[in-house]
Amino acid sequence: MDRRSIQVSDEEPEAPHCRRRRRKKAITPSSCASMDQITIEFVMPSVARGGNSPDVLLLDVAGNWTVEQVKAQVWMKAVTLNLCPDFYQRLSPDHCILLYQKKGTVCEIYDKHQVFQTLDCIPYWRALKKGVGRIQMVPRPQPSEESLQYQRYLNCLIGYDVTDVSNVHDDELEFTRRKLLTPRRIELSDRDPKLYSMDPWVTRKPLPEHLLSKVNNGHILVVIHIGMVSQTIKVSINDTPSQVLASFFAKTANKRVLLGIPDDVCEADFVLRVCGREEFLYGEKPLQNFNWIRQCLKNGEEIHLLLEKPPDPELDVVQKEDWAQVDDCTGVAGTHEQLTIDEKDHERVFTISMWDCNRKFRVKVLGIDIPTLPKVPELVVFIEASIFHGQQLLAQERTTSKTFNEEVLWNCWLEFNIKIKDLPKGARLNLQVNSTGKGSSHYDNSGGTGKTKNRLLFYVNLLLVDHRSLLRQGEFILHMWKMPEKSDESSSSINADKLTSATNPDKSSSMAIAILLDKYCYPVVLPKSRDVGRDCGAGEETEGGERGQREMPNHLKKQFEAIVSTDPLHPLSPEDKELLWHFRQECMRDPRSFSCPGKLLSSMFCGLDVGLAMQLLDCHYSDSHVRSMAVRKLETLEDDDVLRYLLQLVQAVKFEPYHDSALVRFLLKRALRSKRIGHFLFWFLRSEIAQSMHYQQRYAVLLEAYLRGCGESMLQDFRKQVEMTMALQRVTREVKAMSADKYDVSAQVVFQLRQKLETLQSSGLPETFRVPYDPGLRAGALLIEQCKVMASKKKPLWLQFKRADPTTLSKDPIGIIFKDGDDLRQDMLILQILLIMESIWETESLDLCLLPYGCISTGNRIGMIEIVKDATTIANIQQRVVGSTGAFKDEILHQWLRDKCVSEDKFQQAVERFLLSCGGYCVATYVLGIGDRHNDNIMITESGNLFHIDFGHILGNYKSFMGISKEWVPFVLTPDFLYVMGTSGKKSSPHFLKFQDVCVKAYLALRHHTNLLIILFSMMLMTGMPQLTSKEDIEYIREALTVGRSEEEAQRHLLDQIEICREKGWMVQINWFVHLVLGIKQGVEKRST
Repeated sequence: MDRRSIQVSDEEPEAPHCRRRRRKKAITPSSCASMDQITIEFVMPSVARGGNSPDVLLLDVAGNWTVEQVKAQVWMKAVTLNLCPDFYQRLSPDHCILLYQKKGTVCEIYDKHQVFQTLDCIPYWRALKKGVGRIQMVPRPQPSEESLQYQRYLNCLIGYDVTDVSNVHDDELEFTRRKLLTPRRIELSDRDPKLYSMDPWVTRKPLPEHLLSKVNNGHILVVIHIGMVSQTIKVSINDTPSQVLASFFAKTANKRVLLGIPDDVCEADFVLRVCGREEFLYGEKPLQNFNWIRQCLKNGEEIHLLLEKPPDPELDVVQKEDWAQVDDCTGVAGTHEQLTIDEKDHERVFTISMWDCNRKFRVKVLGIDIPTLPKVPELVVFIEASIFHGQQLLAQERTTSKTFNEEVLWNCWLEFNIKIKDLPKGARLNLQVNSTGKGSSHYDNSGGTGKTKNRLLFYVNLLLVDHRSLLRQGEFILHMWKMPEKSDESSSSINADKLTSATNPDKSSSMAIAILLDKYCYPVVLPKSRDVGRDCGAGEETEGGERGQREMPNHLKKQFEAIVSTDPLHPLSPEDKELLWHFRQECMRDPRSFSCPGKLLSSMFCGLDVGLAMQLLDCHYSDSHVRSMAVRKLETLEDDDVLRYLLQLVQAVKFEPYHDSALVRFLLKRALRSKRIGHFLFWFLRSEIAQSMHYQQRYAVLLEAYLRGCGESMLQDFRKQVEMTMALQRVTREVKAMSADKYDVSAQVVFQLRQKLETLQSSGLPETFRVPYDPGLRAGALLIEQCKVMASKKKPLWLQFKRADPTTLSKDPIGIIFKDGDDLRQDMLILQILLIMESIWETESLDLCLLPYGCISTGNRIGMIEIVKDATTIANIQQRVVGSTGAFKDEILHQWLRDKCVSEDKFQQAVERFLLSCGGYCVATYVLGIGDRHNDNIMITESGNLFHIDFGHILGNYKSFMGISKEWVPFVLTPDFLYVMGTSGKKSSPHFLKFQDVCVKAYLALRHHTNLLIILFSMMLMTGMPQLTSKEDIEYIREALTVGRSEEEAQRHLLDQIEICREKGWMVQINWFVHLVLGIKQGVEKRST
């Protein structure tokens, strides 16, 4: 149907030949007699005269009425029947809400625009064969003071006020808050309180060969502590914790008195907890599946467990909600058949299907207004209006150019080359204020400006179909975002920021644009489903169907194989896309083709792997069906894998068109099941809320939904962590102010720090708190005399805390570096990728002894880094012995390692660990293009474990001096490293040959997972990391992994890189020498994480 027949425009008169729609008459039950009707019994908020029971009204409701119309009709009937005039004549229907009961749960009919027949209660009543539905109308409840106080508490933890709606142009924020109550309640009702309280950290992956070799005939020794005594027992790695407890009680049956175990208890009354950690061994998984057991085997450590009573699940109590659960179908549109006006009496139509709107979409640009004109030379500006779906441009138009003033008026319509019926859900209208050279005020249909270069000044987005599936109508005043300068910190996140549908909250000083969209007599709704063949003839549909199912000819199979074997960065030609679409049935049998764009994606699911599922969640795929399909695959992941990819999944939330999505619900559900996932989700979200104004609301809504279900114990832990972080941030900034432009740190500054920490500790600092980067560890009081300020520009704090758990067997304090002024998200990404590399290598039975230390961003450029115990920098070792010339002494590192080992056996083990870890980091730093490698960001533990820190330069974005790269070698393999392996000059020792073999195996293993590595980096493109802003950055990984070459060529390539490192090692030593000299000159303290 032509949209003109239903449009009411206050700007242009209808064309004379177009029939104007007749105005609708008052809606009465009698006028809808011929339509599908639902008889509803409404229990009213008023009391019947002369009794205590509420008034009851019976009303025949037309199925295509909206909820708002139903409330109005009920109210009108109450007024007509003269029920309680003081109530119904004084107040309006908005004063009340509608409730119904479903399976014992009270649900609110929340969306006033929803078509009544699409409500969830309708099929429920029909299933129960109820002839009459029952709905209760009650006064809208007001929040209690207790709930308001609780909300303020949550807002403090979130770092954002989710109740503030001053910056929104619709109710999506509140709408999503209410809708997320449903999945939260479902998850809480299914949650096992005991399992949740202990949250065992397990994996389903088979025990790697290198760990299995450390197990004696399938058995291990476990030391179980109770009170001050302990008992060592031998158990099978296939035993469950309950079987271990049974073995312990059987072995100690005659020692109960000695162990202090009462006679009236048994193994079922106890659980096993890791000594010194809040980590439990619980459930029916075998011991070998517990990550802590694997960690102990890997490090060659004894397994010490504590016998204790299980934690009280009541500590995880969730505060009762004031809200009623909303209708499950809230915001869901009806089908096209329910909404279409075709073959219906127009006087009985109350909503319109978008698929009946056959006219092109248009927008009227009224003008722009800014309170204070920017201090720029005289500019000429124009508005560029584009319709995007994800990253795909659907249509684009622009206004004429005008001189830039505080107020610029256009008052013109822009008509796009796309019909309203073809607008997909999630399509957004992007409005940009662009500047151009003076004199380019003529209109250019192509959007070009000749030789004049346009510059983007301001931008804003408006979703054309809102969260209720309603087409936007009427006038909007949108506050725009200012395009940051290249020097601004926020400029690196502009690609993600330009996708946001949020408007600028700074209304007082931001640019505002006024637009007008066409207005209609009725709500225009995007249906949830369409008729097959609605827009195409039968012949076209049949032909397309036949082509889609046709078997692929042999001469095209080679082309198909080449397409599906490419990596995610490889662009597809139009011919490639055509081939995939014509033979989409063939594609469905090969899941490798899922990463190829096209409509075929939404019909495929079987065989989808995690990497491809992650790729379907990036910014290029906006279709809700495709994204939901990807999430369904993620739902099969175990908790360990969800944690592994959580960083990317949180970023992928930015690419969802709406606040409520399958991905958001997935993250919420998994966090409410696992305290560990919930802990990291809290910090990942809180960090983004603090750093990204463009996505604050979306992340805040998700975080609030989680906090309302995580339980009181977790809330208290989060409160303590937030308090500690905020207190340390204040101290760090005060310390930085004392010596802002100095690298060195005076004794006076350290003294001032300790005074401030002393004051903090005595004035309400939390006595204990979970360590944000390791939630199993609880820190206690500060060890003031061991705390100091590190000598670097940002003045990070070197902090030492007591271990709060009295059952700990470690005498070492918990060391944390607290940083303010550095964005740690890039370090977090690299450390996450190192963990993933480690898991890839484990599947190949390779243990390369990586040491991905703890690191977490806790706010806007603030965070914490783990201090690895018994570790020092290579620079420290070199400088302590002979000063800066230590960089040229090959034997120094070898001698230091020998001095730290008490026996020859220990030394040989240290050399072996050094060899493996050096190989792992050589391959990892090469593949990830990690630069700026010097002796102050390479460290070694006393047991020989080499590891890298400080990942400020990645993906080949290396430092340069006067245009010359400072990176002279592919990775760091210096003569002193080779000396530890027993190699010098051109000689190759057995250790070196093993090192080469390990590097090759590790490199080839990573090549088999090239797509996954590329996808994980691609999903982080929008984070705002300066060194990860374009696909060209990620292209480095393809080149480093020699994509497209054979395994033999790849092996030769890596061996060549090792030889380059050997030949140019002396150049690295010169670089290290200079670094040592500069470090000594500046007084830089050679200690780091």
